[in-house]
Amino acid sequence: MQANEAIAATNPAAGQRQAQIASWWHLAGFILIGAGLVALGLLAQHAPAGAGAGSGQLAGHSKAIPIYLAAIGGDWALLYYCWAGVHHRGGNLKTLSGERWSSWKSVAIDVAIALPFWVLWEGAAYGIHWLLGPSGAKTVDSLLPKSLLEVLIWIATSITAGVCEEMAFRGYLQRQLQALTGSVAAAVLGQGVVFGLLHLYQGWKNVIVISMLGVLFGVLAAWRRNLRANILVHAWGDVWEGWLKFVVWR
Repeated sequence: MQANEAIAATNPAAGQRQAQIASWWHLAGFILIGAGLVALGLLAQHAPAGAGAGSGQLAGHSKAIPIYLAAIGGDWALLYYCWAGVHHRGGNLKTLSGERWSSWKSVAIDVAIALPFWVLWEGAAYGIHWLLGPSGAKTVDSLLPKSLLEVLIWIATSITAGVCEEMAFRGYLQRQLQALTGSVAAAVLGQGVVFGLLHLYQGWKNVIVISMLGVLFGVLAAWRRNLRANILVHAWGDVWEGWLKFVVWR
């Protein structure tokens, strides 16, 4: 029975209403974890600046690598939590990620989808930032990588975010919300809002921007019914925003 539920959840077209991939109690735990992270974000915004940090910074640059490593650990822990929930019902990582690459042609198709989607993603972020105006919240600029070691760890952090956050929010949360509400649109919007709120440490204006980007990721996942292109765009977008664009445009 559990194996049949996992198969149905992996193939949304098998029925009109998508089956839940983990228990509702497990989903409640996910929301509670998110609420805790939102609270930490609020504390980060209202806490005094870290030692050596500027008045508008969350922390001094000396804390960059520890924060990168903490982010990597936190993302993998969240993915493990999601995996444990679906594993209990007979699912696995494929339940969260959808179909894997089966040929070089499928890789090329996903890259061809990811590239224009990234352009759309960047354009949407720029447009929303322009409409909202500059944010008065503390920034994370002091934490951006500078040395070769920091760049390498930042790339690892970006790849981790691409894999873990897409599986957690678009692979797990969106699927659970769709099962709960019976609506793809409600699930896409809901997971986008939660995804944005978890970035509250960047301020409310950035929450709005990231929520909209999360919705775009949700639409892509709902269309493709897998997370391959999502992971490519998410990981590349973080590498670009946190490091590479400063190298290209300086």
